[in-house]
Amino acid sequence: MAKQTSINLRKFVIYSIFVRNFTEEGTFKAVVSELDRIKDLGTDIVWFLPMYPIGEKNRKGEDGSPYAIKDYRSVDPNYGTMEDFEELIEEIHKRGMKVMIDIVYNHTSPDSILANEHPDWFYKTAEGHFGNRVGDWSDIVDLDYKHPELWNYQIETLEQWVKRGVDGFRCDVAPLVPIEFWLQAREAVEEINSEVIWLSESVHPGFIRELRSKDMIALSDSEIYQAFDMTYDYDVHDHFELYIEGKIGIEAYIERLKVQDYTYPWNYVKMRNLENHDHLRIRHRIPKDSELMQWTAFTFMQKGSSLIYNGQEVLAEMTPSLFDRDPIDWGSGHDISDFLAKLAHVQKEYVPLDGLYSLEADNDTNTVTLNFKNAQQTFYGVFNLKDSEGSIDFPVADGEYTNLISEEKVTITDGKLDIANTPLALLVNNY
Repeated sequence: MAKQTSINLRKFVIYSIFVRNFTEEGTFKAVVSELDRIKDLGTDIVWFLPMYPIGEKNRKGEDGSPYAIKDYRSVDPNYGTMEDFEELIEEIHKRGMKVMIDIVYNHTSPDSILANEHPDWFYKTAEGHFGNRVGDWSDIVDLDYKHPELWNYQIETLEQWVKRGVDGFRCDVAPLVPIEFWLQAREAVEEINSEVIWLSESVHPGFIRELRSKDMIALSDSEIYQAFDMTYDYDVHDHFELYIEGKIGIEAYIERLKVQDYTYPWNYVKMRNLENHDHLRIRHRIPKDSELMQWTAFTFMQKGSSLIYNGQEVLAEMTPSLFDRDPIDWGSGHDISDFLAKLAHVQKEYVPLDGLYSLEADNDTNTVTLNFKNAQQTFYGVFNLKDSEGSIDFPVADGEYTNLISEEKVTITDGKLDIANTPLALLVNNY
């Protein structure tokens, strides 16, 4: 199904909201007043973490994980009513943005409607009890996709949400569910809306190997692209962390990134992100402003869509709890909203969708050079990830150019570029 994926998705910005912690009120209605600000960031899709009722049995924390879902077809009453959510969808659409919701089809809470009404649809332990195949997920029980009736129920649920105005699905641990299900689900949904966007939370290579060693379904990104438009970049995330921790050089990470461009379908779309609800805030990982801005720009300019996790725009450092009420601290004293909006504008306006894409890195200076080259123009990005000093070879005619991000002038002399502590983006004619 990814054969029909539009590469225009590479220019999309996704803004992720956890309703419980997004505002002091923690409601759908409270989100509405933030939509203009979210739109101004360059956002194309608003993705809501699960907004369904949460199970009580084996609940983690006081409020529970939104991924321990009790009912796929209703909304958490703490957030508001279904009518409130439909009004929120309408307000998002009015601003020209799309709505994506989280779909969690590998498991439910132990006291879910499905567990009570259709216990035969669930995985059972050797003793015949409900269970899960990933040990630390103690607040959920796994579904078993051997049952056609389960497929029908899940697909009907997707169809219901699309009819309510939902434009896309972010599918939690999608590789643990049979690819045949996702193919059938996409085909059914397309009969209602052929433009629905499918994002897979694809998983880390080590997790795939571990699950396969237990004879479990664990789809690779290459397999998941049959049905999905976008996947996470967890296939390279381990190398990113190794670089951040000083265990490998930047060249090793960039070599891993390059593999994506010849491994996946020609129109593959990766969702690039520095943080999400499953990871520490990037401000915690990269505390230095200049380095963080370089990484943020590099993330936006790569081939793929870009994720902003709520609070990232104010450099929030504390990771909100998934299990307890823990509102974002919007008074951090920082605000990079204008910078994010600028990056989104540059990416949408100047980065070509066609032509050759290349990445190069230098361990000595900790710089990455990116370019997109088509017949007419070449877009260059240069990112100094460790506040290094010096110069790099730069294959552009000598002269003065404008940095599209900072709007400052930069000079190329004798084929050399002095690296700076601000990210660089140039558009150069090829003639």
